Amino acid sequence: MKRLFFLLTILFSITVQAQMGERTVRPNIKSVKLHKWGDQTAFPALVLNSNDALELHFDDMEGNIKNYYYAFQLCNADWTPSMLTTFDYVKGFQSVRITTYRNSSIATTRYTHYQATIPDRNSTPSRSGNYLLKVFLNGDTSQLAFTRRFVVVDNKAKIGAEVQQPFNAQYFKTHQKLQIGVQTDPRLRMNGPNDLKVVVLQNNNWSTSLFIDRPTIYRGNYYEYSDEAYTAMPAGKEFRWIDLRSLRLMSDRMVSMDEKGDTTHVTVKPDANRGGQTYIYYRDINGSYTLETLENVNPYWQGDYGYVHFSYFPPGNRAIEGSDVYLFGEFTQFAQDTSGKMTFNTERGAYEKALFLKQGFYNYSYVTQPVNKKAYPDFSATEGNYWGTENSYVVLVYYRPFGARADELIGFTTLSSFFQRPGF
Repeated sequence: MKRLFFLLTILFSITVQAQMGERTVRPNIKSVKLHKWGDQTAFPALVLNSNDALELHFDDMEGNIKNYYYAFQLCNADWTPSMLTTFDYVKGFQSVRITTYRNSSIATTRYTHYQATIPDRNSTPSRSGNYLLKVFLNGDTSQLAFTRRFVVVDNKAKIGAEVQQPFNAQYFKTHQKLQIGVQTDPRLRMNGPNDLKVVVLQNNNWSTSLFIDRPTIYRGNYYEYSDEAYTAMPAGKEFRWIDLRSLRLMSDRMVSMDEKGDTTHVTVKPDANRGGQTYIYYRDINGSYTLETLENVNPYWQGDYGYVHFSYFPPGNRAIEGSDVYLFGEFTQFAQDTSGKMTFNTERGAYEKALFLKQGFYNYSYVTQPVNKKAYPDFSATEGNYWGTENSYVVLVYYRPFGARADELIGFTTLSSFFQRPGF
């Protein structure tokens, strides 16, 4: 029995380590954006064999010209690497050099901006599924710079989804549940309901995604997922914001803007716990950020950088025992790494964090996680949860027939939880 437990532990640790996630390896890489062409807040998804395209943007703060390449890694629904070789899922070259770059101009901060359109005509994903975009130096995959996720869908299923208020008293005021119906193409070779897996993302965020591997009910080629134990998610609150589109004029949530040498330092108005506050709806961009500038023409190579100082005052000005506080949003990769981890200042009684950010408009929240442990980000101690919060959702349906070596993505849809309210 002890040997069996040891082997299971080893297998579990190998599986966890094998999961492919988004990360920025080199500290000189800033402002990475991968999104649908023309919309900085859109989920990065491509339809197989279509004209869809993604935009990739990033800055190298060392300011010199380098040879960056990118390649694709096909993954399963749970982001473990597939067993297929690159020749099975990439048509064309296995890696592509990024040839569009430009040195910063007008901005006081020196950097080189790189951009690419994905897929390139010389390298295209040839099958559906989860893909990890790997960007590396000099054609050497061991010199990894960063990774980002995107998906390629081959539409073989129809999805109907609706956001509802849960019935369970435990979730009634704080969560949102999804009612999902999936109708697969009759031509798919289905051996049972376990051939399908459903993944739900809230606000384009993989770190809090739901992974559902069994339907509540099914009949024929119709599968329904409606069990609140599996489809309910904490609703949070509307995201806070900071407008950095100008580093000359102060915006509404700035306390001060100071020039120290050639660097601008922005202090954001201190934040406090919103858990006990009345819910107020306002339009946000659901945790994303956009690169924009009010003074210059092009935000990608004319946008400037500055240090932005955030502070959060917990109840009683005391550190939250047993938990770390993180800045939560796309610009900190939704607390998937330590880039957004805050430090408690005992003299001020506040959590503090300074980030080097590019001009733009940023959404963020505060979340807690157990000390030295990765867990589901928790809004309850910092933001509170309200069932009527406006959130965006992405529903992904994966299919893996018996004997297949990789999951296929056969369905994709997006929806919003914008409930009807008086006055709207």
